[in-house]
Amino acid sequence: MGSEGPGHGFGSGAAEERDIDDLPRNDANYTALTPLWFLERAALAQPDRASVVHGPVRYTWAETYRRCRRLASALARRSVGHGSTVNFSPLLS
Repeated sequence: MGSEGPGHGFGSGAAEERDIDDLPRNDANYTALTPLWFLERAALAQPDRASVVHGPVRYTWAETYRRCRRLASALARRSVGHGSTVNFSPLLS
């Protein structure tokens, strides 16, 4: 049977199975799936695809990502951080 037979490879028995939580976290097996991660991923994977369509206003994922980064930088310069409450007009340029 070779190395492909019973007792070898993935799912070969309860004694060899490991819980995913037992693995050390690294870039190969763990990425925090935050809204920021999805935004960055969309900007990288589909930069020219529409992300916002609101009447005559249209933004691509790349533009949305840049705008969000600019807003985050502006807020950070004003010492706005985690836990702060922020209010702004939607789609204000």
